[in-house]
Amino acid sequence: LVELGSKNRDIVVLDADLAKSTKTIRFKEKFPDRFFDMGVAEQNLIGTAAGLSLAGKIPFASSFAVFATGRAYDQLRNTVCYSRLNVRVVSSHAGLTVGEDGGSHQALEDIALARVLPNMAVIVPADAVETHAVLDHVAASYEGPVYIRLGRSKVPVVCSDDYSFELGKGTVLREGNDATIVAAGITVALALEAAEILLEKGLDVEVINMASIKPIDDDLIIKSAQKTGCVVTAEEHSIIGGLGSAVAEVLVENLPVPMERVGVRDSFGESGTPEELLEKYGITSRHIASAVERAAGRK
Repeated sequence: LVELGSKNRDIVVLDADLAKSTKTIRFKEKFPDRFFDMGVAEQNLIGTAAGLSLAGKIPFASSFAVFATGRAYDQLRNTVCYSRLNVRVVSSHAGLTVGEDGGSHQALEDIALARVLPNMAVIVPADAVETHAVLDHVAASYEGPVYIRLGRSKVPVVCSDDYSFELGKGTVLREGNDATIVAAGITVALALEAAEILLEKGLDVEVINMASIKPIDDDLIIKSAQKTGCVVTAEEHSIIGGLGSAVAEVLVENLPVPMERVGVRDSFGESGTPEELLEKYGITSRHIASAVERAAGRK
C-alpha cells in the first residue's frame, strides 16, 4: 500500500483505531496527510471513505473483518454498493486463525455478507504474493466497491513470483483427474497438502485457488468438474454463504456432481490457538483429504 501510495497521490487510507494491528500505520508514517483514523466508529469509516471516493480519491478502508462488514453493513449497502462507489474495504484478522481473541472477533460470515451485496467484488488472497497482486489490480484498473479479506496468522507462499491476479478468474495450482479441490485464503496451502496425502492413496487431485469469490470463475469450475467428476471446497469461513455456497450454485445450475464442503458448520468460533481451532472445526489438510475421499466415493 505504501508502494502504491508513492505512485498515486489519490490513494488515501482510513482505519478504525486498529492501525498498529492492521499495519496501516506504515502508510500513516509515510503519508500522514493522506491517512485518517476514524476511531472506534466503523460506520463513519465507510461513510467517510465513500465521501472521499466521490471527491476523486481512491480510499482503502481497513479494520478487522468482523467490524468492517458487520458494524458498517448499512453504509456498505446503502452508501457504497448502491451507488457503486470506488471504495476498497480491506479487512484483516478474518476467520478462526484470529485465535485467542475468540468468537466475538472471528469473522466467519463476512464473505457471505459481502457477496450478497450487488456491485461488490469479493477477493480472498491466498498469500503475500497474491495480496500484492490484488492490491495492484484494484488500485489501478477496477471501478467499483471491493471487499478484500486478509487473515492474522502467517501462511505459506503458494503463488509464483510472476503471479498476476485477474478478477473473476481462478488458478489451477495442481492438475489432477480424480477430484477437484477449490480453496481460498489459508486453505489453499492446506488443499495442496491434502493432494499430496491423497496421492499416496492413489487419488490424483486437482487444486484450484479461487481468490475471486465474486465474480467467480464459472467456466473453470465446470471444466474441472467435467474432468474429475467430484468437487470439494475448503474455506476458513462458514460453509453457508461463502466459497462452498458459491461453487455449489455454479454446479447445481450447470453440472451437478458429488460435492463436499469443508469449513465451519453453522457455529461461532471460540478462544484457542489457530492450530487448535482449525483442528477442532475440521479445517486441516487431513479433513480436506477425507472430504475428497467421501466425494470420490459417491461418483
